[in-house]
Amino acid sequence: MATGANIRTYFNETWHDGDVPVMMAADHGAWLGSAVFDGARMVNGLTPDLEAHCARVNRSAEALMLKPTVSTEDMVALVHEGLRAYAPGAAVYIRPMYWGIDGDITAIVPKEDTTGFAICLEEIPMAPETASATLTRTQFRRPVLEDAVVNAKAGCLYPNNARMLKEARAKGFANALVADAMGNVAETATANIFMVKDGEVFTPIANGTFLAGITRARHMVNLRADGTKVHETVLSFQDFHDADEIFMSGNMNKVTPVTAFDDTQYQIGPVTRRVREMYWDWAASTT
Repeated sequence: MATGANIRTYFNETWHDGDVPVMMAADHGAWLGSAVFDGARMVNGLTPDLEAHCARVNRSAEALMLKPTVSTEDMVALVHEGLRAYAPGAAVYIRPMYWGIDGDITAIVPKEDTTGFAICLEEIPMAPETASATLTRTQFRRPVLEDAVVNAKAGCLYPNNARMLKEARAKGFANALVADAMGNVAETATANIFMVKDGEVFTPIANGTFLAGITRARHMVNLRADGTKVHETVLSFQDFHDADEIFMSGNMNKVTPVTAFDDTQYQIGPVTRRVREMYWDWAASTT
């Protein structure tokens, strides 16, 4: 599925131009879903938290009983090698991936000694600063570790997210605010979530039902360094209705303001704008 343009693919120890085939029909990942990925970004020559994203895809592989075959350090070097083919101002989505190739005698458990690996680079523009999103409730919830591999960024989790999005869009909203198994707010269908009340920032506590994102963590560090109180806590849907500001946090666009949650409307407020400003200031300071 090509989302962007100008694709480059690292596979079988070399870079290729284009969206090349990497998986066979009989690969474990193709028919039994043992595939993981991660997403990083290059924007204006910056690759914020690239090392953290590469380290996480290795942890995700292990969670799906796959053996990572590329060290974090080597993966970072490969990504930078591939990015040299792009213009300095290009916005590139960086996606390292692992998948199972062979299964054991039952076919269900992937063999650790045969793991596929690829990196896909795609030019995907950043959303404009004026972009925002609207949210609604969904009947679908985030699973728990006993039900699914929620401790990995795994492709097999995304059909659940897709039906959340489809339901939200059918109701006229861009995204869904999603509950965990206990009925408290977890995240949206595509990103972590923050709310602002009386100048303080709140985000759902990481309880094992969703990935507490790398970009989410970066925002919390930046906010606290800037003197803003940040609370990781249990949050209800009513808390979000009562909020002054809401914003989504994810690798694809870093900060996305929310302007409505069902019939509650919000302004794009000063904290949301400050979070975006601090993120890019931090990213520029790491070069």
